[in-house]
Formats: sequence, C-alpha cells, structure tokens
Amino acid sequence: MEVERVQSIASLAKHADTIPSDYIRSENEQPAATTAHGVVLEVPVIDLGGASNDEEIVRLISEASRDWGIFQVVNHGISGEVISKLQKVGREFFDLPKEEKEKIAKTSESGIEGYGTTLQKEIEGKKGWVDHLFHKIWPPAAINYKFWPKNPPSYREANEEYAQRLREVSDKLIRWLSVGLELEEQELKVAMGGDDTIYLMKINYYPPCPRPDLALGVVAHTDMSALTILVPNEVQGLQVFRDNRWYDVKYIPNALIIHVGDQIEILSNGKYKAVFHRTTVNKDQTRMSWPVFLEPPPEHEVGPIPKLISEENPAKYKTKKYRDYVYCKLNKLPQ
Repeated sequence: MEVERVQSIASLAKHADTIPSDYIRSENEQPAATTAHGVVLEVPVIDLGGASNDEEIVRLISEASRDWGIFQVVNHGISGEVISKLQKVGREFFDLPKEEKEKIAKTSESGIEGYGTTLQKEIEGKKGWVDHLFHKIWPPAAINYKFWPKNPPSYREANEEYAQRLREVSDKLIRWLSVGLELEEQELKVAMGGDDTIYLMKINYYPPCPRPDLALGVVAHTDMSALTILVPNEVQGLQVFRDNRWYDVKYIPNALIIHVGDQIEILSNGKYKAVFHRTTVNKDQTRMSWPVFLEPPPEHEVGPIPKLISEENPAKYKTKKYRDYVYCKLNKLPQ
C-alpha cells in the first residue's frame, strides 16, 4: 500500500487555502490559538569557547538543564562548513523524485530507520505536517548503510564528517552534565550506555503549509533519548512550553540546540528536566532540522543513578530496558 507523503500533499495544496482534515489539530493544540505571539523565547545560550574555565561551563549547562531542559551552544567546534554540507545533502535528498526517496522507505521490519512519514500513535488519528529520514550514524556496529541515501553521492561523506565532530561535542556535554550532578566525569556516559550509546540521525522535512495556523509539524512531546543535539535551518519552527504558553525559540546561526531527553531526566532522578517542545510549520518556506538522538542500546537498563537516590530523595522513576521504555512511549502506555 502506497504511503501518502506530506511533501506530495503540500505540492498539491500549494494554491489552496485548506489542508486535509487529518492535519487540522484540535483547538487546544492549534498554533494560532496557543502561541505567545510577538515574543521570541531566548533560551540559555552557552559559549563553549568563551567561558574562562570548565567550572563556569558546568554551572551554566547544569542551570539550563535544571530550569529549562534546553539550551543552545555556540563556538562548539563544528565548523560552519561541516554543518552546511550536512544541510546541503539533506536538502538534496528531499528534492529527489519520490521514487528515488522510496528506495529507502521504512518497512515493518526496518524499525525506526528509513524514509517515512508517521512515527507513533497520534491522539484522534491526527497527523504531523512532516516527512522524515532516520538512520544510525554511530557506533559503526549499529550502522546499516541500506538506510543512508546513495543519492546525492556526497551524502555519506557529509554525514560521517558531521558524526565525527558531533561525538567530540557530545562527549564534552555529557561530561559537563555529569559533573553538574556532582558525579565523576564519565558516570553519566556509562549510565547512558557508554561507547555503545547509539547516535540516531533524523532529518525532519516540513514543506510549506497553506494553513500553518491549524497544523503542527511535530506534536508536543519530550524526546525519548538521553540527549538530543539539533541543527535547524533558518526557518522558525521550534517552540517550547513555558509558563503555560508556547513560545518560539530564537534562531541563532550555526548554534547547536541541545534538548535534555527522558533518559537523562530519569538518570538524574529528575534533577535535569526533559524539555516539552513541538514544531510549527511555515506558509511559504520549507523548514528542516537535523536532530541526532543519543540513545542507550535497546537492552541497556536505565534508572536513577544510585548515587542520586537517598531516603530524602527516593527514586522517582522505574528502572527498565530502553527498548521497553520506547515501546510504552510510542504506544502511549504508562511507564
């Protein structure tokens, strides 16, 4: 059965003033009614090259992770050129004819990886105005190149170069997050899965939408991952829930956006908060983003780190295999 892609619907709806009813959110979700207009949220921005010492960076990252669950980093060490190449090959993939993209479409056997549209059960059967591509970029044993586009030809090189640089940044971030919890530098990394931690690339493609006031790209959620490191394009779309309103997050060129995910909230026993966020769409422009999710291996057990539990501060979360956590979350079952 052929899957309907949002990109195809968008090209048909280009000159219309309507969208299929499946994409119209309920009133309490519609961006026009629920966004704080005229305000751009300035989430913490941390200059990784500008702080005088690690102590200062640890303090800033720890505060942002406790209070916000999201922050942006600049001077992170990944060159603008590496990021531009990543974005260029991603755009080129989504510009290919549909038949070419369908060559790496998800199947019931492929799990999360591949080109696709739907991701999880949605309330009332509503759909997000987005297509996506998932594939693992690290560690080597987890990579299946079957889900990496062969076209454009430079796709693999651009992604491998980005993955290499990204790992250098993520190792530092996890180390600083660990120290911020008064743990040893490597403790959080080990608790997340150590060198077996999986880096899952996702490209989100949000085509222009005739009714951005009624649709969402990705519905409100927290990330299942431990940590998410995201590159956006310049089209506004990321929103964060704060003080009972939805706010646009300010776009900063060449910044990386860091989301605390569910697994770090669990490991920290709630000291760090997973950020509740969603994505809006644009009437005239295509928005794209490149999140990489750092995930524990499927069989790895995740629960509050024992050092962070005490009589005064008992465990707030169950310990379970990451695979089981994912199953419950995607199927809207209690954890």
